[in-house]
Amino acid sequence: MKTYKTYIFDFDYTLADASTGILKCFRHVLDTHKHTNISDDAIRNTIGKTLEQAFIQLTKITDKATIDLYVKEYVNMADIHMTANTKLFPEVVTVLTTLKDQGVLLGIVSTKFRYRIIEFVNQVFPTDFFDVIIGGEDVTQHKPSPEGLLLALTHLKAEKEQCLYIGDSTIDAETAQAIAADFYGVLNGTTTREQLAQYPHIQIGDNLSHLIHKSSY
Repeated sequence: MKTYKTYIFDFDYTLADASTGILKCFRHVLDTHKHTNISDDAIRNTIGKTLEQAFIQLTKITDKATIDLYVKEYVNMADIHMTANTKLFPEVVTVLTTLKDQGVLLGIVSTKFRYRIIEFVNQVFPTDFFDVIIGGEDVTQHKPSPEGLLLALTHLKAEKEQCLYIGDSTIDAETAQAIAADFYGVLNGTTTREQLAQYPHIQIGDNLSHLIHKSSY
């Protein structure tokens, strides 16, 4: 059984369910601009993408000025509603505190804004509980580019061979694959086991509990 010194997590649909807040913010922008034929499932399926990518996928609009406006309106709504409408998955506190007590390094790499992640996690965990948090504003190339993951590893002075990257989507799997890092897929989101299984992985778990019950991988 391999022992890791560093665990780096995606955020949305991996550690936390922010879908209520995400839906609220997307729906506000889409309804304001008369995009009323877009389902909640279609919105959920964009979680993990950048806001620009999500709005293009949902509306089929590619005009940069329009997409920039939509993103600005979304961010304004999210600043008000997102943190209050985000909740950790049930096992997360136990898993993360157990790992922390084992002396490993913990990080987050997400397309979500770093300041928004920090605002949420500081309500649940002690300040500086995570050794690094990389958000969408910290990189020039978003996942599946490994830029954020490499930045986290550099900050932590950690070796990729001793790091496990944990995420819920094929985008996360591709990110790990890009640098040949070990990947743990979690089924908290909309991506299926079959979709994740197409990528190199250590394990695909129904939740994160297997990270502290390692006999199965």
